[in-house]
Amino acid sequence: MKLTATTTTDISQHRRQAKRTSLAGFFGGALEYYDMYIYASASALVFSRVFFHDSGATGLLLSLGTYGVAYLARPLGGFLAGHFGDQFGRRNIMIVTLLVMGIATFLIGCLPAYDSIGIFAPILLVVLRLFQGLSVGGEAAGSTSLTLEHAPEGRRALYTSWMINGIWVGYILATLAFLAIATLPEQQLLTWGWRVPFWASALIVILGLIIRRTIEDPEVFTEQKDQIRQAKPPIVELLRHQPKDVIRVVFAAFLIVISSVVPVYGLSYATNVVGIPSNYMLWAAIFGYATALATQPLFAHLSDRIGRKPVLIVGNLIGAAAVWPYFWAIGDANIPMIFVGMFLCITIAFGCTNAVYPAFFSEMFNVRFRVSGMAIGLQLGIVLTGFAPSIIQAVSAANGNAWWPACLFTSAACVISAIAVSTGRETFRTPLEKLGHQPVKERDYEHEQAP
Repeated sequence: MKLTATTTTDISQHRRQAKRTSLAGFFGGALEYYDMYIYASASALVFSRVFFHDSGATGLLLSLGTYGVAYLARPLGGFLAGHFGDQFGRRNIMIVTLLVMGIATFLIGCLPAYDSIGIFAPILLVVLRLFQGLSVGGEAAGSTSLTLEHAPEGRRALYTSWMINGIWVGYILATLAFLAIATLPEQQLLTWGWRVPFWASALIVILGLIIRRTIEDPEVFTEQKDQIRQAKPPIVELLRHQPKDVIRVVFAAFLIVISSVVPVYGLSYATNVVGIPSNYMLWAAIFGYATALATQPLFAHLSDRIGRKPVLIVGNLIGAAAVWPYFWAIGDANIPMIFVGMFLCITIAFGCTNAVYPAFFSEMFNVRFRVSGMAIGLQLGIVLTGFAPSIIQAVSAANGNAWWPACLFTSAACVISAIAVSTGRETFRTPLEKLGHQPVKERDYEHEQAP
């Protein structure tokens, strides 16, 4: 009878931890991507005039380039988060990433403009943007691994998808913030108005820290923690046992390109080239993000039933096709069709892939180096996402400000991702303790530790 009571208590505690980690992932995703997207919006709308001497096409290109700089730091952030998360715990690294992002974002809101300190303004902007990249580089892998390892069997994608829903909430909050400040007179917008959304991120940091302090590392990790610490560094073990899976994740991560091309470059192209008022594009983005909040858990649940690969592949192929009518609608200034295109690109296509890739990528790797495997592969692949707007801007400018380079670039990225996903193994029915191709065997470590 006592055993039954203890077992019941353990099950109840496990369920509480699973819900807490999902909630922690939700708020972490909301903060990380609220911060990332207010930067994206500011780089498309105001940074070319605040931090760069040239406010024309060159300033816009430089501004979009600083948006991409964070993606250069993300692989390093993934490496650091993977190393410390795999060796010392997922919970600790999640607290660190939250603090780094929050502090960097708040300080961006405090930076003087180019007119005040000259070239030091964009330099400091780039430095803080790099810290944002370091933070977000480890957030997704750490949060996903922690949630996945606490989640009930058969519901891993659904639980990890709440981090992704948090990302969309962050996007919505960021877009609403810029809709609000866009009503300010230009002088106020360029002096203090754009700073308010950056300062407001402090509120999400405080809430996220309160929640993350209550979570614990999962049992599947703590049971092997001592062995992990005595073994070689996680990156060494990762490249020894699962190098092909790291490469697979790099190319599969191209699916995320659509998330920067459609809302970020689409906003820039619509407002700066076509002349569509920014509020139409911002409301279209909010529409896409809000409806994705409903579709993403459904797609995640579907992948828990039929598998990760079918949902990911179909989502990529829909995205490869849907981006064409979306940019045609922007080029034609057809507002209703812009909303339809946003729905197809973000709510449906990216909703499919975005809800499922965290579980799929994380499930590829053994618990001993799960954070490292997902973080490094994902962040190397996502570099393309960060520089997509500036690459497309350069090609478009060389071709009479055409919109087709955005479509061609995105379609190619989606097709490559679909091919990479198709080469992987299906993991949705694999028990947690058996995840990871060529699992690390105890005798490997015993041999390595032998004198």
